[in-house]
Amino acid sequence: MNRRDRILGLGGTIAAPLAARAQQKAAPTIGYMSGGSASFYAAGILPAFRDGLREAGYVEGENVTIDYRWAEGHYDRLPAFAAEFVRHNVGLIAATGGIAALRAAKAATATIPIVFTSGSDPVADELVASLARPGGNLTGISFLTTQLYPKRLQLLSEAVPQARSVAMLVNGNGPDTDDNLREAAAAGETLGKKFIPLRVATDADFEPAFASLDQKIAALVIQTDPFIDARVDQLVALATRYRIPAIYGFRQFPLAGGLMSYGVSIAGVYHQAGQYAGKILAGAKPADLPVQQPTKYEFVINLKTAKALGLTVPQSLLALADEVIE
Repeated sequence: MNRRDRILGLGGTIAAPLAARAQQKAAPTIGYMSGGSASFYAAGILPAFRDGLREAGYVEGENVTIDYRWAEGHYDRLPAFAAEFVRHNVGLIAATGGIAALRAAKAATATIPIVFTSGSDPVADELVASLARPGGNLTGISFLTTQLYPKRLQLLSEAVPQARSVAMLVNGNGPDTDDNLREAAAAGETLGKKFIPLRVATDADFEPAFASLDQKIAALVIQTDPFIDARVDQLVALATRYRIPAIYGFRQFPLAGGLMSYGVSIAGVYHQAGQYAGKILAGAKPADLPVQQPTKYEFVINLKTAKALGLTVPQSLLALADEVIE
């Protein structure tokens, strides 16, 4: 090999790692911000988001980086998360775990694409132009949790027909709380139940709220909210200690020992969000991707918990259940 060939060969040897590093630097970053907690999302939910990304050709740690930020129910942290992602010029922001994360992300940027998951109506909140044509730099999945409370109250009333009052545990600082309470109160009135709102704002508020209920006549609806969802074990333990039949929004609760849940397949929602994130990273525009709504809902009953509470769950409810835990 002559001197010229040796130099060219050496240049190729040097160029190879430089090219590899350049390719690594080109991998996009998703700024993932949530109003919720890492513990709630770790099992089932984040894996579903990553599966959706993988279907679009993006694998975390290989050709995409995900930078996570968790508000743990402290919504005032979200604007700082969004501002940090904008400073770092991430390729996409995933705003999840409630409408507060979406509002913070939208306020921070009009150019970085945003994929959201939200239980609120983004059209009514003037965050997108329409579900079919969201416009601007954001799109995602909207699952309208407010509209699910009447169904939860109906299911709870069938499981606990002797309950004369229905309480609803809500985040006193939640952005959707008043709307949720109105829907639930109207449903309670239709069912002929006395309706009791229970507002909590700190961890110290939960036990007094449960203790205030008369276990002989009360049943409880738990609000779907990141601040509350982060406390699965605490809520199930309190419902068990005070013998209060309760219905929750997600299957994580009956899996942990809660009585029942009814709501969207949260894993399905985040799988859809991951697919959208991947499509946008691949070049699709958020404005061209309609806001999706979930088609799968889950009704889960923990029969072991029902027996511990002295409840006989009607066969009609068991027949409706997608999952019965025994």
